[in-house]
Amino acid sequence: MSIQNQKNWLLLSHAFNMDGRAASLTITDKIPYFLEAGIQPIVLSAITGLKDQRFQHEQFLAWGPAAFRFDFRHWIANKYGRGFIYKLLTRTVSILLAPLIAIEKLLLGYSSQWSWAIPAFIRGYILIRRGKVDVIYSIGSAWSAHLAGVWLKKATGLPLISEVHDPLVIRKDQNDQGFEKPKNRDARFRHYLEAQLCKYSDYVWWFTQGALHYAKVRNPNLNTPGNALGFVVIPGANPPGTIDKADTHQYSEHLNLCHFGSLANDRSLSMILKAAHSLFDKYPEARKHLRVHAYGAPLDSLSHDAIKQYGYSDILLAHGRLERDPVSRMSGREQVAQKMQEADVLILLHGNDEWCAEYIPSKFYDYLWSGRPIWGITHRNPQLDQMLLDRKSYLSADGDEPGIAMALERIWLDWQQKQLIKPVWEPIGVDQAVSSILSHIAS
Repeated sequence: MSIQNQKNWLLLSHAFNMDGRAASLTITDKIPYFLEAGIQPIVLSAITGLKDQRFQHEQFLAWGPAAFRFDFRHWIANKYGRGFIYKLLTRTVSILLAPLIAIEKLLLGYSSQWSWAIPAFIRGYILIRRGKVDVIYSIGSAWSAHLAGVWLKKATGLPLISEVHDPLVIRKDQNDQGFEKPKNRDARFRHYLEAQLCKYSDYVWWFTQGALHYAKVRNPNLNTPGNALGFVVIPGANPPGTIDKADTHQYSEHLNLCHFGSLANDRSLSMILKAAHSLFDKYPEARKHLRVHAYGAPLDSLSHDAIKQYGYSDILLAHGRLERDPVSRMSGREQVAQKMQEADVLILLHGNDEWCAEYIPSKFYDYLWSGRPIWGITHRNPQLDQMLLDRKSYLSADGDEPGIAMALERIWLDWQQKQLIKPVWEPIGVDQAVSSILSHIAS
């Protein structure tokens, strides 16, 4: 029987149903469309997310000490919040596990979630032997799910489909194709795992053309008889509950530039503050009006340094992660959607590593639903650049300081005239991702 006629799918996803996590949203948003297509999922995940009551959903602690500590922290946060009990229990567990974590790191050197593959494989194997599973579906970003999927494929022979979120092999520069075996043990294992997916999966997909291209370069067996069929699926995002499109936007006394998601020294708001410093030299009145808001993560060290250097603690405002609000009962994700729609311009930081050629930030797809102008600062990704330009966005290249300063000046002048770019309304939904997956399987 062909895969498209097999409806009992085993979903291996470490981060399933974690509020606000990109790795979780990418699969949980697909579930309604899979159910509509008649697929009956059984989900195996870590304890870090909320249990789904619509179908069989089993959660497991990882067996390694590092992953246990990570999972335990999120489980306690879900159960008791991040107050006194959270701090007491997580610190106690961290102290107790510290020697074991050091030994694990010394002996193996893998990323913390690797050991979740063990309980996922054992439980998956039992379910398969009981005749409850027809298809195995492994989902990133934690590569332990793919490892468990390959193990189950080898042990049972059932069809395996794999969804690779982030590139498993990280290249150093434009000339690096990823053939060299890394010295780092975790990177070396991910190199091996990519080859395993290209050999043993029936279908495997990536989220960008760049990621698929380099995977094909390293694995010429991809898309050949007897090996995996590889393709690209644009993940998209589900629309928020309410949508306030750009033509109803209310201008205020502040020009609010908002960034959502993680920050790091290679993806830093310091470049925005540097451009702001140039803007204030040319337009001193802008100092009273410009505000940069950071949601979802702590500030990176370069942003902290820029705040101190320029004295911009009132310009860059860090709001941290938005958790479920007990008063309004809004989830973190619902609050994020609301804040996006209130922004004047949304900042999309791509980064400056070589892997940006194979990566599109998942927040981009949420941004499209907000109806607000996007300022993309990108690096070596023609696919992302074209998607931004097609929808009318402000666009800069990472590392181009004069270009970034000019873009901010244009945004400032547009805002003053209340003529910020009106983006083309072309959001990308999750329904197209599921349709693409099922179409490839059917063909």
